[in-house]
Amino acid sequence: MSSDGNKPHPGAEAAVWRGVGAAAGVAFGPALVIRGSVDEIPGDLVASGNAELEVARFAEALAATRDQLAALREEVRARVSGNEAAIFDSHLMALGDPQFSEKILDVIRVEACNAESAVRIVADQLAHTLALLSDEYLRERAADIHDVARRLIRNLLGIPDMVPRDLDRPCVIVADALTPSETVLLPRDRVLGFVMDRGSATSHAALLARALEIPAVVGLHNFSAEVRTGDEVLIDGARGIVVLRPSRQDLESFHKIAAVRRRVELDLRQLRDLPGVTPDGRTIHLHANIENNSECSSVLDHGAEGIGLYRTEYLWLTRNRPATEAEQIEVYTEAARAMKGKPVIIRALDLGGDKFMGISGDRREANPFLGIRSIRYLLRHPEVFRAQLRAILHASAVGNVQVMYPMISDVSELKQANDLLRSCQRELDIEGTPYDRNIPVGAMIEIPSAALTADTLAEHVDFFCIGTNDLIQYTLAVDRVNDSVIHLYQPTHPSVLRLIQLTIDAGHRHDLWVGVCGEMAADPMLAMLLLGMGIDELSMAPVALPAVKDVIRKTPLAEAQKLAESALRANTAGEVQRLCREFIRRRAPELLELV
Repeated sequence: MSSDGNKPHPGAEAAVWRGVGAAAGVAFGPALVIRGSVDEIPGDLVASGNAELEVARFAEALAATRDQLAALREEVRARVSGNEAAIFDSHLMALGDPQFSEKILDVIRVEACNAESAVRIVADQLAHTLALLSDEYLRERAADIHDVARRLIRNLLGIPDMVPRDLDRPCVIVADALTPSETVLLPRDRVLGFVMDRGSATSHAALLARALEIPAVVGLHNFSAEVRTGDEVLIDGARGIVVLRPSRQDLESFHKIAAVRRRVELDLRQLRDLPGVTPDGRTIHLHANIENNSECSSVLDHGAEGIGLYRTEYLWLTRNRPATEAEQIEVYTEAARAMKGKPVIIRALDLGGDKFMGISGDRREANPFLGIRSIRYLLRHPEVFRAQLRAILHASAVGNVQVMYPMISDVSELKQANDLLRSCQRELDIEGTPYDRNIPVGAMIEIPSAALTADTLAEHVDFFCIGTNDLIQYTLAVDRVNDSVIHLYQPTHPSVLRLIQLTIDAGHRHDLWVGVCGEMAADPMLAMLLLGMGIDELSMAPVALPAVKDVIRKTPLAEAQKLAESALRANTAGEVQRLCREFIRRRAPELLELV
């Protein structure tokens, strides 16, 4: 199956579309098209003296929406996990935010419009502000605002949910976009897959699809306009491919792929308790990336040796305020205990001051992607950094906890961070609080300047972790979520590979272990390339671990080194990609159906 973009193939019966693979897996079945838009709302002006009637209507809708979201939160907790239920905590916080409500009331009174229009105006303004932020996760939170606004408007208009609670047969859900509350209403046992025009791999609908283990493809633009309920749809969530009205040949291919994947996945489960060791004895430590403690069980279930990247931003995002030291101590300590002595590498807060939506008081930046974010934000706000470091030190007393600084670009940042860490250690000494006095400290290499000065940085840390997602886009000047330039986002670009090699070599010269925690680590083809380049550790989403472990156990180090040598001599990203694919075809051809 192939595609020349998001256009039906001319003259072909089947229409093949390519989007973003949001949740792996293949599915086939009839489409159920959900058109739940509330774009058409009355725009009547409010007569003089009647504004308070609209205020009262809004208050009633606000209360009804709050009750609905609270009920949905409990439903998600029962059906999925506490993490996904926290989605609705953020929605409830938005509803409870006095500024949100007050802005709507101001619009009703000042602009003399009805409550529906006021909700739409304020929600659009807030969503637009979020959409301009540099962080992909936060941009996707614009969908949360629209979700809350849509529910408010529906309650104001007396329109029931368009999403069915019961389905008479299994189907593929097709929509322009599915909000979290719409996604959770769908009966799990009847949903074969999700296909959406909008969204990215970090949208809440995508996160829920992965949690529910339902194949999903998003970012298809106008796909839903071309589909009618009942049309047959075939989706491949790993490749991001959707086939509308597939041919017999497409279906035969689908059934073969599904059978192969079931067999491969069953075989891979047998590797859970085996180490990531090559046939000639080279050990690669395989860790998992998580963002909250509910994922610890998945880390262990998939055979990870520990947590290689704990994204702590979640603690802030779900509260819409800085997490307190006590809250952080509880969360980090729980993770350390859950991992039972396995490593837990906690990344310091990787957000920018502009992204706290007013919490920090920093002014909005013209280009926050290159502004006060990550370590720059933490050093600018030492009270936030200090509370987090103290919490991490507290947790180190009960487990193998390590700390990692994000977005290091200069040795002075590293020195300042370490000075603050030592200051926190002295405070805990005075308090008599136990902690690991030899807690390992690492630096994330995500910026070309860090890779180019890795020898200097190595003198101040115990390990390096290469964040390839940011390293690629900073090196190539490509926004990886911008459809217009996504073809330029190339993990195998020669410049990226050379920066990675520089970092690995510098780390090893200083007796540091060097890991990778970006998406390159989760791709078996690229993992083999990294193995040959000398990487010591790979950290990825738990579900990706078995495939990477499989190819490591089948590949002698000498062969991986030959691959790396050839790749580093290559002139183009495409040439490297071909080398890696051919390598996997020889060593572990069954994995080609999974990557």
